[in-house]
Amino acid sequence: MVKGYEIPRQSHRLSTHDGFSPSEDLSTYPSDFHGDIQKLMAVTGGVDVVFHPNNLYDYGTNPNVNNGGDNRIERKGSKEKGEGVVSCVEDSGFGHETWVRVERLEKGMCGKSRPVFFRGVATIVTKLFNIVEPDVALFGKKDYQQWRIIQRMVRDLDFSIKVIGSEIVRESDGLAMSSRNVHLSPEHREQALSINRSLSRARIAAEKGQVNCRELRDSVIEAIEEAGGKLDYAEIADQESLGAVEEIRSPVVFCVAAWFGKVRLIDNMEINIRN
Repeated sequence: MVKGYEIPRQSHRLSTHDGFSPSEDLSTYPSDFHGDIQKLMAVTGGVDVVFHPNNLYDYGTNPNVNNGGDNRIERKGSKEKGEGVVSCVEDSGFGHETWVRVERLEKGMCGKSRPVFFRGVATIVTKLFNIVEPDVALFGKKDYQQWRIIQRMVRDLDFSIKVIGSEIVRESDGLAMSSRNVHLSPEHREQALSINRSLSRARIAAEKGQVNCRELRDSVIEAIEEAGGKLDYAEIADQESLGAVEEIRSPVVFCVAAWFGKVRLIDNMEINIRN
């Protein structure tokens, strides 16, 4: 049996041409393919196959344009002749026009500040699933909204794939592991610990009977802002529907996004209580 890990690193980066907002710089988004390979080589039991495709959005051929024998259209703003491809946001008529959306689940939390991000995620993951045809797909719960969106998409489109959420992996001091962490200064990294610490305190308070979501949210917001972070959102939502709740009466997830310097971090914590 061949053991395989699909790493659509490049295709995922290109998908975010559609998802990144104007204030976000895609070119600085961390990408370390060789580092990923080294990590996979250390996996117990080994990995036999890595799926690392080229641009999955590159369909554009225009017979009326000739780039030195290459009929691909040069990307807008590209300074290097012949290397450009048709972006998913091209308006020339040769770009990607078909999208997958999970309309309700994509609207809240990260979807508020990144309104088309999950359109790109759902579309590129659909393309990945169609190409690879996996039986099982693992998505990290740190991107909780993304995980739930993919689960719903798989259900609604009748993919015969089991989507599993893998638990958040943390550094020894509690900071959720993220490729973005490399951009944190020592000062901002220390400040960022306020997310996990305040979420942990909120979970303990909820388990002791504090179920008022406004009070729990206020405590987390205050801790992050006092530490020096700039909050994007802090929301307590039902674990499956991601609908906001006012009181905790069933399992919820407390999701946070905040800026520390120029780095936007996300984290969350499940609170599994029933009243």
